[in-house]
Amino acid sequence: MGIVIGIDVGISTTKIVGLRNGKVFSPLRITAADPVTSLYGAFGKYLYDNKVELADIERVMLTGVGSAYIDKPIYGLSTEKADEFLCDGLGAKFESGLDHIIVVSIGTGTSLVRCDGDDIRHIGGIGIGGGTLSGLSRIMLQTSDIRAVSALAMHGDIKNVNLLIGDISTHPLPGLPMEATASIFANAHTNTSREDIALGLIHMVLQTVGSASVLSALNTDIKDFVMIGNLTLLPQCREVFPNLERLYGVHFRIPKYSEFCTAIGAALSYQKK
Repeated sequence: MGIVIGIDVGISTTKIVGLRNGKVFSPLRITAADPVTSLYGAFGKYLYDNKVELADIERVMLTGVGSAYIDKPIYGLSTEKADEFLCDGLGAKFESGLDHIIVVSIGTGTSLVRCDGDDIRHIGGIGIGGGTLSGLSRIMLQTSDIRAVSALAMHGDIKNVNLLIGDISTHPLPGLPMEATASIFANAHTNTSREDIALGLIHMVLQTVGSASVLSALNTDIKDFVMIGNLTLLPQCREVFPNLERLYGVHFRIPKYSEFCTAIGAALSYQKK
């Protein structure tokens, strides 16, 4: 079997992976001004960097919102499109090794996909995600660079922004430890530092996504949530999600290639066929 290429085409960012003998190799991300430019840039760089010949490629699988702009063969190779939510599920299952999960894809917004064995279905989502963080940072911090916001947040103190249970009660409340959030941004003031604002924004987005994920599993026995997408790379995830795990008694899992799970799922969708 040759190499199956999975490509997740966004509006400006394209993620590409190769799948060979059941193993992922050399995932790559390229950002450009539009989906067609980013796709061709990513594909060309992938071939060059990995010394892959066109003859080595068995199939090119496309997914993502930007794939709608691609209706021609790529470098003479015919392409096939795969449903993005199916790809989320296949990639998350492959990377986590779990098949009874809810996949939480944190992109511009957040989508939720439930996997129960081979049954993979989109169950909803929320309009909170990386786009929210980027937009609010642009307004409040004069930058939409997520990496810059994350770096600022490393020096912030969440107690200067959020109201915690310990701020309103002398004892833990039933099911709510003293460090749990009572109200996001309720402790913010006009002179709150940029570092504290940055941390508050990141916590707001990640806590909202995490809580919505848990609510999506009500009336099921699912306790494992596989987090995928660019925002899973934020170092603050290592603080926010473990706190939510203790609060809700669940597991938030971020696999090795969380950023590339949808592209991996695209390649897997061909093998599945």
